[in-house]
Amino acid sequence: MSGRDVRLSTPTWSPLPADWPRRRLRLILLVALNVLLAAWYFSWLVRPERVGMPLLFGLLLAAETFNLCQALGFWWTGVCGKRWIAAVLPYPRLADVDVFVPVYGEPVEIVEPTIAAAARMRGANVQVWLLDDGESDAMKALAERHDARYLRREQNHGAKAGNINNALRHSTAPYVVVLDSDHVPHESFLQKTLGHMTDKRVAFVQTPQYYANHAVNPLASAAWAQQALFFGAIAHGKDGIGATFCCGTNVLFRREALDAIGGFPEESLTEDFELSIELHSRGWKSAYVPEVLANGLGPEDMASYVSQQQRWARGCLSAFPKIVRTRLPLRLRLQYFLSAMYFLSGWTVLIYMSFPIVRIFSGEQPLAAATANQFLLHFGPYFACSLLTVAVAGGGAYSFGGFALAAANFWVHILSTLMTIARRRGRFVVTPKQGVEGPQPRTVLPALLMTIALLTAAGYGLAQNHSPATLNNVAFAGLHVFVLMTGVWPALVGARAAARAREVERERAQRAGISAQSEARRAA
Repeated sequence: MSGRDVRLSTPTWSPLPADWPRRRLRLILLVALNVLLAAWYFSWLVRPERVGMPLLFGLLLAAETFNLCQALGFWWTGVCGKRWIAAVLPYPRLADVDVFVPVYGEPVEIVEPTIAAAARMRGANVQVWLLDDGESDAMKALAERHDARYLRREQNHGAKAGNINNALRHSTAPYVVVLDSDHVPHESFLQKTLGHMTDKRVAFVQTPQYYANHAVNPLASAAWAQQALFFGAIAHGKDGIGATFCCGTNVLFRREALDAIGGFPEESLTEDFELSIELHSRGWKSAYVPEVLANGLGPEDMASYVSQQQRWARGCLSAFPKIVRTRLPLRLRLQYFLSAMYFLSGWTVLIYMSFPIVRIFSGEQPLAAATANQFLLHFGPYFACSLLTVAVAGGGAYSFGGFALAAANFWVHILSTLMTIARRRGRFVVTPKQGVEGPQPRTVLPALLMTIALLTAAGYGLAQNHSPATLNNVAFAGLHVFVLMTGVWPALVGARAAARAREVERERAQRAGISAQSEARRAA
C-alpha cells in the first residue's frame, strides 16, 4: 500500500481510548507506587558507603537524577488528563478559514491528497493556500486544479515560518489552519476544532499527528510508537494542565493571536515550540483535541528520522534561554522545561552503556564492590514499575521498537547539545516524505561503533575470567547490544526491503490461515 493510499484509510488508533477513566485510576495508583519505590531506591543509592569510583558514581547519580526528573514530570502529566467527551462544540458556522499548506520540493502525488481534502473540509468558508517555496510550476497547476490560492516567494528566508508569515500578510480570514504537505485532513477537522475558539483567549487548537504508514513500514512503526505516547497520555495531560504546545501541523490558529506576537518566529528550528512559549507568556490559552483529524506520513528511512530528530532536538534545546527569560506561570514553565529536557536523555544512555566497558577493561565501577550485589534488589522494582507505568499510559501503542529506536540514536541528543552550546546555527530541513530503497549504515554509525565497543569488552571480559562481576557486566553489555541492534536494524536492511519482508510475512500468514480454515472445513 502506498503512502498516498494509507493516508486515505481509517485511523487504527485513538489518543484517548474509551476506558480512559479506568486507565487514569490505574495510572494514579502506579504513580503512588512509583514514588514509594523511587524513594526506596534513591535512599539506598545516595549513602556514602555506596560510592565506588567517585567519578563514575557521580555520573550514575547524575543520570539517575535526570531520569527521575523526567519520570516525575511524566507521572505528573499523565494523571492530569481531564475527562474529555467526543462531542462537537458549538462553533461559528459562517467563519472564514484560511488553510495553509507549505511545500518545499515535495512530490505532487504527496501534496495533492492534502490539498483536495483541505478543500472538502466542512463547517466554515474554507480558502486553501498552497505556499510553494520550491518554485514549482507543477505545484501551481495543482493549486489551479483544486481552486486553491497559489503563493510563491522570491526569497525563502525564515524557512517554513517565513513561508507562513508571508501567507499571513496576503490573507485575511480570522482563523488559520496549518497542515504539513503530507497530512490529509478529515472533512470534520473544522467542526471538531472551531468550537474551542468560542473562548476568546484560545490562540490555537492542536490535534494529533498520526502516522498512517506505521502499519506498512517498520521504521515508521517505531517512530509512531514514540508519537503515540506523546499524542496520547502526554498531550492529553498537558491539556489538563493548560500546557498544550503547537506541534507545527494539524493545528487551528486565531489570527488575532498570531498578529499580537508578530507571527511565527523565523530564527528557530522549532518555530512551533517557541511560538507556543510566546503565546502562553502573553496570556493566550491553547487546547488539544484528542482525536485523529488528519492522516500523515512518518519518516520511512533512518536518514529521514535522524534529520527530524536533530531538528527537534536543536530547536527545543535552543529554547531553554527563552523558557528561563519569558514570564510564564510555574506549571507552564516546568512543562516546557520537561519537554525540552527530553532531548538531553541521550547523555544518560551513553553513560549507562559506558559502565560495563569501563568495568571490564579497568576494573572500576560506580558502586562499591561490597554493595554492588544489592543494586538490582533496589533498582529492579523501581525500573520495572516505571516501565509498567509507561505501558499503561501508552495503552499498548508504545513498543519496544520505539524505545530501541530512540536509544540507538542517543548520539543525536549529544551532538545537538554540543552544537547548541557552541551556538552553531542549524538549517531547517523538511523531513522527506518517501523513504529510500537501500541500506543506510552511515546514518547509524555511532550506534554501530558503540555496539562494536560493547562486544569487544564482553569478549575481552570472558577471555579473562568468568567471575560473577564479569558475567554481570557481560550480560549488561549484551542487553545494550540487543537494544542498539533492534534500533538500527531498519537502517541496515533498508526501509523498503523491511517493509516488503513484512508484507510477505503478512501474506504468508494470511495464506496459512486460509489453508488452516480449508483443512478444518474438509475435516468437518
